[in-house]
Amino acid sequence: MKIYRLIGLLIGVLLVVQSPAQQVLDRVVAIVDDEVILESEIIQGAYLLAMQMQVDVSKNPKEFERMKKNTLKNMVTQKLLLIQAEKDTIKADERQVEAYLQQQMQGVIQQLGSEEKVEDYFGSSLAKIRRNYRDEIEKNLRAMQVRNQKLAAVKIGRREVEAFFKSHKDSIGQIQETVDISHLLITPKAGDAARQAAMEKIRSIEQRLQAGEDFAALAREFSQDPGSAVAGGDLGFMGRGVLERPFEEAAFALQPGQLSPVVETRYGFHLIKMEERRGEKVRVRHILITPKATREDEMASADTIRAIHSRLQAGASFEEMVAKYSEDSSSRELKGHLGVFEVDQLRERAKEFVYALRGVADGAYSDPVRTQYGFHIIRVNRREPARELSLDKDFERIQQIALDYKKQKLFETWLGEIREMVFVDIKDQSYL
Repeated sequence: MKIYRLIGLLIGVLLVVQSPAQQVLDRVVAIVDDEVILESEIIQGAYLLAMQMQVDVSKNPKEFERMKKNTLKNMVTQKLLLIQAEKDTIKADERQVEAYLQQQMQGVIQQLGSEEKVEDYFGSSLAKIRRNYRDEIEKNLRAMQVRNQKLAAVKIGRREVEAFFKSHKDSIGQIQETVDISHLLITPKAGDAARQAAMEKIRSIEQRLQAGEDFAALAREFSQDPGSAVAGGDLGFMGRGVLERPFEEAAFALQPGQLSPVVETRYGFHLIKMEERRGEKVRVRHILITPKATREDEMASADTIRAIHSRLQAGASFEEMVAKYSEDSSSRELKGHLGVFEVDQLRERAKEFVYALRGVADGAYSDPVRTQYGFHIIRVNRREPARELSLDKDFERIQQIALDYKKQKLFETWLGEIREMVFVDIKDQSYL
C-alpha cells in the first residue's frame, strides 16, 4: 500500500527509457564530476514523480516545472552522495534491493492499471524498466547509507526543542485529525475447483518444460508474477531469508540447469529453474500460476464477514473474533490493531477505509468493506480532532520534527562541503 521514499531522493529515475510525450532533442543540463545529467533523464524522473503524486501534468504545467527542478536537485544530490559512497566503499544490501524492486514494480503496475499501460506510459518494455529500477534503487540505497552514517550520532536536547518550537510554532502547523483503528480481514480464497484448474495449468507447463521448451519463453507467456514474468521469470541473485520458505528450500536444493517439481506457496504454484550459484547466493527463474477466487468464493467470504459483523454487533469480543478469523497475520498478533493514522494520510493509503468510517463512533464497527486485500470490519478505537501542537502534550512529536530539521541543516552543510570538492556545473539556469 505504499511506495517507498528514501531520504527525499527520487527512486526509479528511469535513465534509458523514453518518457511520455517526449519530443525534444536531448541536451546536457548539468555536469557532476565527470557525469552528465540529460534533460531526458530529468523529464523522465519528473513524469514518474507526477505519476506517483497523481498530478495531471497537462493541467498543471507550473507544478510539472517545479517537479523538474526538484528532480534535478535530487539527481545532483544523489551523484554527490555516490561519490562519497565510492570513497567509503559502501555497498547496497542485495535483499533490500530486491525487496524495493518488487515493491516498486508492483506499485507502478497497480497504479497504472496493467503491464501494458506501464509500457505505454514509459515507452519501453517492462524488462528494461525493471533493469533501470534495479540500478536506481541500488544507487539510492547506497546514498541513503552514506547520509544515515553521517547523521547517526546527531542528538537534540530539551532546550533545543523548546527553542525550535518557539521560533517555528507557526510553520509547524496543527496536529491533523487522527483515528486509531483495528481491523479483521477475511480474504477470498480460491476453492477446490480453482485450485484444481491452477494445478492442471502448472502441470501442463511442467510437461512442456520436460519436453525441452524454453523456460524463459514460457514464463513470459504464462507466469502470473508481474514483477518477473517480463524478464522470463528471472528473480536475479538472492540469498537465504528473502523468499517464501517452501520456495527457498526448493530453490537452494537445485543445481544449475535443474528444474524443481511443483512448489506451493501462499501465492500459488511455482516451477523453479536454477540458473547459477555465486557463493551463498542463487539466481533462479520461476513460473507462477495463482488460483483465482471465483464469484462463488467471493460470495462465501462476503457471507462469512457479514456473519462475523452480526456477532460483533450482538456483543461478541472483537479480540476473540480477530484471533479466530482474521487472515491478516501481522495485525492478528496485535489483536487487529493497525495503528494511528492522520485521516488525510489514510485517505491516500486506503480511501475505502475513510468512506467506511464515516459516522462510526469510538468503540463502534464499520459495515463490512471490500478492498483489494479482501473484506474488512474496522473498529474505531479512538478519534482525535485537529488541534494546535503544545510542548506539554506533544513533546516527542515536536522533538522528532526538531531533530529532523537539525539533521537536514547539518546534511545540507555537509553536502555543500562535498560540492566544494567536486565539479558541479548547472548549464541551464532555468532549473535553478
